[in-house]
Amino acid sequence: MYAQVIVDIAHSQVDKIFEYSCPASLQVGSRVKVPFGGRVIDGFVIGISDTCSVPPEKIKPVYSVFDELPALVPECFTLMERISMRYRVPQAASLRLFVPSEMRLGKVREAYKNYVVLKDGGISLSKSAKKQAEALEFLNKVHEAELSELAEKFGRGAVNALAEKGAVEIEKRQIKRNPFPEMDREELPKNLTPAQISAIQSIENSKNIVQLIHGVTGSGKTEIYLQIIAREIAKGKTAIFLVPEISLTPQMLSQLRARFKGEAAILHSGLSAGERFDEWWRLRSGEAKIAIGARSAIFAPLENIGAIIIDEEHDSSYISESAPRYSTTDIAKWRAEYNGCKLILGSATPSVESYLKAADGEYNLITMPERINQKPLPEIIIADMRREVKRGNNSAFSLAFREELKNTLDSGNQAIIFLNRRGYSQTVICRDCGYVAKCEHCDVSLTYHSEDNCLKCHYCGTRYKMLEACPECGGRHVRYSGTGTQRVVADLKELFPKARILRMDNDTVSGKDGHYKILSKFASHEADILVGTQMIAKGHDFPSVTLVGILDADMSLHFSDYRSGERTFQLITQVSGRSGRAGSPGKVVLQTYCPENYILRFATAYDYAGFFANEREIRKATAFPPYSLICRVMVTGEDDKQALAALKEVYFATEELKSAYPEEFLFLNRMHSPIKRIQGKHRYQVLMRLQSDKLLSKIYDIAVSNTNGSVLCYVEENPTNLS
Repeated sequence: MYAQVIVDIAHSQVDKIFEYSCPASLQVGSRVKVPFGGRVIDGFVIGISDTCSVPPEKIKPVYSVFDELPALVPECFTLMERISMRYRVPQAASLRLFVPSEMRLGKVREAYKNYVVLKDGGISLSKSAKKQAEALEFLNKVHEAELSELAEKFGRGAVNALAEKGAVEIEKRQIKRNPFPEMDREELPKNLTPAQISAIQSIENSKNIVQLIHGVTGSGKTEIYLQIIAREIAKGKTAIFLVPEISLTPQMLSQLRARFKGEAAILHSGLSAGERFDEWWRLRSGEAKIAIGARSAIFAPLENIGAIIIDEEHDSSYISESAPRYSTTDIAKWRAEYNGCKLILGSATPSVESYLKAADGEYNLITMPERINQKPLPEIIIADMRREVKRGNNSAFSLAFREELKNTLDSGNQAIIFLNRRGYSQTVICRDCGYVAKCEHCDVSLTYHSEDNCLKCHYCGTRYKMLEACPECGGRHVRYSGTGTQRVVADLKELFPKARILRMDNDTVSGKDGHYKILSKFASHEADILVGTQMIAKGHDFPSVTLVGILDADMSLHFSDYRSGERTFQLITQVSGRSGRAGSPGKVVLQTYCPENYILRFATAYDYAGFFANEREIRKATAFPPYSLICRVMVTGEDDKQALAALKEVYFATEELKSAYPEEFLFLNRMHSPIKRIQGKHRYQVLMRLQSDKLLSKIYDIAVSNTNGSVLCYVEENPTNLS
């Protein structure tokens, strides 16, 4: 027999199938070790045949097989072909998406423990064997125990002696590393409201593959997801449940575990290598039937999928920013088509692209305009920060917010304060000469962190000592500019010294349960105020939160990005939705320097329909997505001259394409990327706006042909971040 193997080298020169002789027992989807170019490397078996295309004497054998059960399910190979063709990456790079990196690199295996089991029938011991007698007495009560525990209590010699005498048996057992054992609890399904029943019936009766649930915050979307999953599991099928933030994953896993016990497994980058390995194999073996996680969980090794759910579908984190630069929704659609199942997208603020498809009938639209408990959406109070400055208030908090926060704390309720900037201050500036402290490796300003008294680059992570004097002019008048979450906490402690405050951002969250610990403390009312960045903005349900403060609503409003208005509307709506979800009515204080902006008017009225209608007309008139396609070819390299030379090649090739298809191009230009350097690499871009995706494959070909050992060229479609 002969195996068709794709070797695990993500390079275009070896992006083809190689043949090896193999035993008849080898299965498609297995990971194997094979000889290749004088060394032994890993590979993926994508086919088995009784014939080969080259003389048998030239065929080398498969050396070994990694796993008894093939790691890759048949669907992987269909997806591999689509991903490789769509995003122009080697087949090996596509297959790597389906296997955890630690497992693929052989850095993790199954975990085992030795147990001591008491055997039937007694034995006689001499009076001097006191430790053996004590161990036997202990085992008579518990019947079995871990070898390490017994050895610590009674000595390894005593345990070995009992085993030699036949009184006990030492068994080696595989153990499963449970990432969150503290989450095991029980919860019964909730009674459905008429709106939820109608939504489920609409999903089940729809002929569309994609379902879009547009439900306001607190409308009960999560219970719909759980009910859909339960129905599919009852049919013997599986499900994938995606959330945008790792911070939401433990919370959603807790709900899935409560409802489905061990049938739910978590996949995300915060787990240890061993935990991720065991959770992945629980899904692959069929022990677990529900995969919960962030973007990468779309590649969960499940078969016979009955439902795929993408919660907060509008979130930009569902777009991969490393090769292959895939859209999670596109992969989910392919998997839904392959399995003949429904893809359910949910959001209180759907993306303009998704809502337009729903309005045009491509998606089935389900609208849920009311909260599940019939409670009103929180009142949004606009605080005009221009007036605050005129009054002499230069702090981060308006008078309206201070008053509302005091009332909230006095009543025993909780507050969430949102600011999408971590650190103490955004920049450090010399007041004498205007010098701004910047990273040596990135073309960005450094952020001051007071806890460590240092400057940090939020792009490459490099730390610098805090400036005692300006390095340009030697001046001592160095000041901070801009406010971050760290400084907000410090200011709050001065204003409300008795308040218990938690901070949640990338600086305070570490480890797989970092998010969970902070959120659990807040949920159990161990804190009165939660200050955080966008990781606290969506999905969380805290009954005691009656106030939300949005400290800088304008931050995303003035980016030079056609999506800035959409992102601002989404952010305000999502953050506001954390308030007033239970008994007491909620309030939101939205601080802004431009209260007359039309986006804020739509957001404060929770008027998504009005926002969408307005945004659609603007995009249509200006020919921006979804009425066109923005395509960017990024060129990066450590050597500026080589990167610039590659940029010119890409641009000239694209100009030739434009000459051949002038009707397809709305815009074409080359330039520095807004951030000219990140992690020591110079960055250039060819930016274009196209009528359709007709030329995408040709643009990918241009990027691939100009990538070499020193310069990387890659394509971004409708990039979520144009910096």
